[in-house]
Amino acid sequence: MTETTGWKNNAQDHRFIASFSGGKDSVLALYKASQVGQAIGLIVMLEEEGQRSRSHGMPPELIQAQADSIGLPVYTAAASWAEYEHVFIGLLENAKNQGAEVLVTGDLDMPEHGCWHDQVTKKAGLKLGMPLWEMNHRQAVDEFINLGFITMIVTVNLSLGMTEEDLGRTLTYEYVQELEARGIDPCGEGGEFHTNVIDGPLFKQPIHVRKCSIVRDGDYAFLPLELA
Repeated sequence: MTETTGWKNNAQDHRFIASFSGGKDSVLALYKASQVGQAIGLIVMLEEEGQRSRSHGMPPELIQAQADSIGLPVYTAAASWAEYEHVFIGLLENAKNQGAEVLVTGDLDMPEHGCWHDQVTKKAGLKLGMPLWEMNHRQAVDEFINLGFITMIVTVNLSLGMTEEDLGRTLTYEYVQELEARGIDPCGEGGEFHTNVIDGPLFKQPIHVRKCSIVRDGDYAFLPLELA
């Protein structure tokens, strides 16, 4: 078995820590890895002020509510981009000390060579698991919806075919078809959109959220969420 082949199934029969954004890809990867391995926690990186997650801009209390519903502890730290890798490796080393053997991520299109997650896991002495790696994008979204997960659009790139009207919509088969008809990747892998998962088979109870006022920043529009 080559090293990159192992990326898809390295979580099997191992204890793992999952890189967690709260969005659909990280949740689906966590779900699939949890079917064959044992999750011991979630890694969430925050912006340097510690007020929002680095990936999807979610407040820590919302991430914590997701983690509590899933039933896993959160390994979290705030870092600037300059410090990001050093701090991330520190979280991986901490997780390894707690028994983690693998880092699971929700990446679909990671290149075989020059993969950042592969580099940092090696530095921390862990293996890399990517259950969604090289998966067809539409197939991944359809599996996510079919499993019963519910996710909401929280970030859109207005220069890539998304609109403010997309904010707050939930992914359904019909909506995914609409996105594809508009020339938008169904997984948002081109940076078109980000999501936040509020219910599904991993969750003991749904996450009740309140939609706040839309925030605009250049080509981007954000729908901040807070716990209801």
